Amino acid sequence: MTDAGASAEQESKDQFFKELAELSERMIAAHGKDFSMGALVLAARFIAANKSTMPADAT
Repeated sequence: MTDAGASAEQESKDQFFKELAELSERMIAAHGKDFSMGALVLAARFIAANKSTMPADAT
């Protein structure tokens, strides 16, 4: 991967982390830390189980 490609990838990852932080803050404000952590753990388990809500031809 070129430096420009690596930089674009890093920027993309940084944006996702920012979005996750903002989502987490909203969930904590609405329902507390336990809910937020639980929801994120469930999301991680969902990903680890290789499940998807997208149709197979959309990936």
